[in-house]
Amino acid sequence: MPDPAANPAHRPVALSVAGSDSGGGAGIQADLRVFHRLGVFGTTAITAITAQNLAGVRDVAGLDAAQVGAQIAAVTEGFALRAAKTGMLWSERIVHAVASALGAAAVPIVVDPVMVATSGARLLDLRAIAAYGAHLLPRASLITPNLDEAAVLLAVENVAPDQMRAAADALFQRFGVPVLLKGGHLRGDPIDVLRQASGFVAWRHRRIAAVNTHGSGCMLSAAITARLAHGDGLENACAHGLAFVHDALARGLTLSDGVVLADIEHAIADLDVLERTD
Repeated sequence: MPDPAANPAHRPVALSVAGSDSGGGAGIQADLRVFHRLGVFGTTAITAITAQNLAGVRDVAGLDAAQVGAQIAAVTEGFALRAAKTGMLWSERIVHAVASALGAAAVPIVVDPVMVATSGARLLDLRAIAAYGAHLLPRASLITPNLDEAAVLLAVENVAPDQMRAAADALFQRFGVPVLLKGGHLRGDPIDVLRQASGFVAWRHRRIAAVNTHGSGCMLSAAITARLAHGDGLENACAHGLAFVHDALARGLTLSDGVVLADIEHAIADLDVLERTD
């Protein structure tokens, strides 16, 4: 398989609008690593500075919404942007600014509605949830919630494993855009469900044990964004994104203290690891 980081004649440009992770495993830092690995030139608009490591988030400082909008404007005016993604947006004002700035970009937008860290730390102002639904999600080309985020967006207590298709469909109907509902929080092998206008596609892949999955949601949305920047259709971009993250986790990168993280720098998208279950 060709190296996805090999230099193409014209390297597409993608934008990540997200928070900075001082631990390097998620957010802007992870997105840039994925973009580079998949042959995309990465640009950024930072929304917040977090103090965190693999144990959790200690502090968050959101940036001024006007500054976030200015970063996006500088990128969209200075580069031939091909795709964009959003991650942690933190505040209602930032959600409004991002929706407005990206709305004029006319490129595919992947929205990862980051709300709560795995450690339980809140990564989104409660007032921003309504702004997501009213202003940003309807402009997306794809939204990638996990089960907890889907429950928040649907205003239900939880989404059970046997409710994934119904939840993905409810989100699709509510916001009018394709939904990739992630099943990484399920017990057993993860199942991910894509609901788009043509119907459902679902994939199952083997769960990878003994690897810290911090940032895996950021990696997935970044990988999908990179494939969209290369011109892939949505279903193909989702499949390649899922396979890429699976391979990064399966390879594993062992740090000097023995912690094993996803190996983004050597991952490839081997579609053979995905089992279609639709």
